[in-house]
Amino acid sequence: MLEHIKLGHLIFLDVETVSQKKSFSELDDKWKSLWEHKSRFIVREDESPEEVYGRAAIYAEFGKVVCISVGVLREVDGERQFRIKSFYGDDEKALLTDFAHLLDSKFCSNDYLLCAHNGKEFDFPYLSRRMLVNKVKLPYLLDIAGRKPWEVQHLDTLQLWKFGDYKHYTSLDLLAALFDIKSPKGEMDGSMVGTTYWEEKNLPKIVEYCENDTLTVAQLLLAYKGEEQLIEKEVLHVE
Repeated sequence: MLEHIKLGHLIFLDVETVSQKKSFSELDDKWKSLWEHKSRFIVREDESPEEVYGRAAIYAEFGKVVCISVGVLREVDGERQFRIKSFYGDDEKALLTDFAHLLDSKFCSNDYLLCAHNGKEFDFPYLSRRMLVNKVKLPYLLDIAGRKPWEVQHLDTLQLWKFGDYKHYTSLDLLAALFDIKSPKGEMDGSMVGTTYWEEKNLPKIVEYCENDTLTVAQLLLAYKGEEQLIEKEVLHVE
């Protein structure tokens, strides 16, 4: 499977997001009204817009990016090396700017593809929308307006697993278990990112979680291709 995909031309990534504010009460009246309207589509009968404000993180209009972890696979002296670098912090514009600069300075050509799990539905559009909001120029790999579908350089491990089936979602954690890949979740899962950021103020924990997910996406793609899994000594975390 995917024999035409060159592993060295893939940029694996994962994104972690949180709500714009710590709580609904911190929003001004305009944004409270906008969230109340938006939340009509996600609240259950026994919930209020305030109670579901944590879910604002998944919407680019109401959330923000706090971490982007990027991984690339290289061969160094005849051995594999998976290099992971993270862009993170409270200043969203700064981390988006640095990430965009990396893409345009190192991967600005038709040779490269961005790869994420559910990336086409979440990571890629979320990053693009937040860049526009923050007035960050879209890097070549995300500036897809006007391109034909086959010209968009995005690879999605979820879409690959569906084989054209649009009826269900398969989590990264489930596929990791299926292919006997070490779970990326550990002590944390996606539902805990907001609390970890706003309550615990533990950004390093979020970065670790994001990097683990990025590594798992790479491991999953390797499994799809029938390649050997990466081992610990082949993974290098870059500052």
